[in-house]
Amino acid sequence: MTIPDTLRYTRIPLSHGSGAIPAVGFGTLIRDPVATKLATKKLMQTAFKEGTIRREDVFVTTKLWNTNHRPERVKPAFDASRRRLQIDYVDCYLIHTPFAFRPGGDQDPRDERGQVIYDPGVTLLETWQALERLVDDGQCQSIGLSDITLEKLREIFAAARIKPAAVQVECHPYFPQWDLLDFCREHGIVVQAGAPLAHASQPRIVDDSVIAAIAQRVDRTPAQVALAWAVQRGTAVLTTSTKPDRIRENFEISALPEDAMREIRYDIMTSIRFNAVVGTGVPGFIPRANEGLGDATAHPAPPAAAAMAIGAGMLLTTSAT
Repeated sequence: MTIPDTLRYTRIPLSHGSGAIPAVGFGTLIRDPVATKLATKKLMQTAFKEGTIRREDVFVTTKLWNTNHRPERVKPAFDASRRRLQIDYVDCYLIHTPFAFRPGGDQDPRDERGQVIYDPGVTLLETWQALERLVDDGQCQSIGLSDITLEKLREIFAAARIKPAAVQVECHPYFPQWDLLDFCREHGIVVQAGAPLAHASQPRIVDDSVIAAIAQRVDRTPAQVALAWAVQRGTAVLTTSTKPDRIRENFEISALPEDAMREIRYDIMTSIRFNAVVGTGVPGFIPRANEGLGDATAHPAPPAAAAMAIGAGMLLTTSAT
């Protein structure tokens, strides 16, 4: 009798929040801001209002953008996200980066030299306390951090009244972040790999010889191997694509044998952090605001692709405000 592989359906309970986060989800880090913004609206209308998908079956994560770190700006930004997504509550609200930018309508404030203008008038803890009040109000089920270092995470965890439920970071076989993962395991924080395939950055993870050999051995694609490795070690992943076949492939993962897990951990020698966001607050995988980003830092995929992914993975990560 064949035992069905249930890895793709893994859900990770939130120790510091309500519900459980799907281990395999769909991220909306797509570079076409017009198509993707329209897709979110279309998706919410067709999926929820027409009953295609129940709201309680979808775990929606969205983010607070860097220009809204001041406490008085947090709730208006949060409410604006809910209105755009047409939902009554958010499952998880993340601070996009630990860096506060100058508040205002310019999402990417720069000086005459092209340098980011930061906001020294607010601390990360003050922003976190504003997120805690969102949970108190009942419209936010859990809160977390994104693009954060272990050092900063320790600081917030120690001072927080409501502990982080999740952290979304760059995390993949070339940058596994074992120390951060160990800390999060110890303290009940879900680690979400926001770029489990590093968005095809060079050198490409899917071209790695260790992963390619495993893929051939288990009859899976290199991408499926890297995603399965991430879920088996206890992290959640966000896949991103506008191609229906690729979206489907990314969700069709299955458990790897233990020797493959060991090989990925110990035999891969490449070590690269592709995204420098943890040092500047400027996301490295998305276009800047003056390149058409508008009022968000990530957008949903075209309607058909997004709907398919949510139906499979039941997690949508979408725009920051």
